[in-house]
Amino acid sequence: TWNVQHGRSHEDGRVDLDRFAAAVGELDADVLALQEVDRVQPRSSGADLTALAADALGAPHHRFAPAIEGEPGGAGPCRRTAPPDIGWVCGTEERPAADVPGYGVALLSRRPVLGWRVLRLPSVRVRRPVLCCGPPRVELAHEEPRVALAARIRTPEGAVTVVTTHLSCVPGRNLVQLRHVVAALGGDGPFVLLGDLNAGARAVRAATGLATLVTGSTFPSWSPILQLDHALGRGVTRLDAQVRRLPVSDHCALAVTVR
Repeated sequence: TWNVQHGRSHEDGRVDLDRFAAAVGELDADVLALQEVDRVQPRSSGADLTALAADALGAPHHRFAPAIEGEPGGAGPCRRTAPPDIGWVCGTEERPAADVPGYGVALLSRRPVLGWRVLRLPSVRVRRPVLCCGPPRVELAHEEPRVALAARIRTPEGAVTVVTTHLSCVPGRNLVQLRHVVAALGGDGPFVLLGDLNAGARAVRAATGLATLVTGSTFPSWSPILQLDHALGRGVTRLDAQVRRLPVSDHCALAVTVR
């Protein structure tokens, strides 16, 4: 799991698509959860970062779930929430219209996907400072919409549900969203929850009852002191885990091998 900060490098502040693709390839994961993913945004050269990452990883099964359609930042008409939950949908990949800008989360898998589900999360009715689109400026804006994306992935031992999400920055409200994700998508079988949860390890364990699969600071990537990114599980056994520092993003990635 990796919050990619729309592919921006902490070293020079630029979005270099080749550097982003190389970093994804370096992770060499069977399943990769991404957050802060751009689709057709000016700041990331109009690229579809999900498709770019899927090609770099060799992952034929992938999907992007926009939390926002339009350019992120500000409180103008460009901001729209994800569609309502319609339950599990069969299909292995999505090729969205190339002219629809979006910002959200993505899941990529080298293993077959049996079904997908997009879940809109409870909104947070507060305002906070944000950097707006267009001429750079800071405004008080409503907390951005949040979304979770789930896939049922087939393995030789059976199916496992994998979820990626990026939760609110507002303390407490992020845990409400987290409990909503687990209640709606957790089911009864093997379950792995990945993403930038904007909360510490003790809080997410207490909120979910799930096992922590990786422990380690992930933010800021150049000198990590906080663990905001998590891999949690139920019905899986951890074999290996590590924090990965990459030349892209202000977050480190987390890697875990499970059975």
